[in-house]
Amino acid sequence: MITTASSNFSSSLPKDGNASDFDYEGSDLEAMGAAENYPNWILSEFTPFLRGKVADVGAGSGNFSQYLLRTEIDSLHGFEPSESMHGKLAKRFESEERFSSVNSYVTDAVDDYREAFDTVVYNNVMEHVEDDYAELKAVYKMLRPGGRVLIYVPAMSWLYSEFDKSLGHFRRYGKSNGCQLLLQTGFSVEIAKYADVLGMLPWFVCMKLFKGKLSKGSVSLYDKVGVPLTRAFENLIVPPAGKNLLLVGRKDWQN
Repeated sequence: MITTASSNFSSSLPKDGNASDFDYEGSDLEAMGAAENYPNWILSEFTPFLRGKVADVGAGSGNFSQYLLRTEIDSLHGFEPSESMHGKLAKRFESEERFSSVNSYVTDAVDDYREAFDTVVYNNVMEHVEDDYAELKAVYKMLRPGGRVLIYVPAMSWLYSEFDKSLGHFRRYGKSNGCQLLLQTGFSVEIAKYADVLGMLPWFVCMKLFKGKLSKGSVSLYDKVGVPLTRAFENLIVPPAGKNLLLVGRKDWQN
């Protein structure tokens, strides 16, 4: 079972001190390292909108950043407020000329990056941000006109479990409140669609009913069997619901 707990992890991001005050070891990151089909699936959804100068928010130790760097983007800035995670991130890509690491919250760095990016990515991170409205208002200022924010988050509030809570998830999203958030923060909505419909049942049983947790074994099994199956299914049929939600918001030129 693949969690929506972040291949990119900005953690629960307590905003009551400096970024350096926050430390997160990221045991779930280790488990997520067993997945390969899952991040590639997300990347395939993001790729049509990736261009120019990109920001990966909540980059963690860089598990998803490595996938973004396989595309033809010009550069990638990895924003990570946890000092321990940022150290791992900077070390991991120290020889990558296109990569820069930023040990900061987006909301703290907005004035240094006004209209700096063509694309801003949130891969399983926005659910960890308590004030997602303020976060997206900051992102709007950091995007160039015509730029996009790409958001992949856990979906369906009724799937919210103790495991979500333990990971610092403030919420799971739906199409309605996801689109409303984009519109309220100035974006137009280009895409709002559910993903991983087949993952809803095992998540409900394992995480909701039996209060399970993430493990390398469950991640690996679902990545090898579940992800290819549900991806093939969703290539044929647009699901009316899903364990995850993809949102693409655009900063229109006239704004």
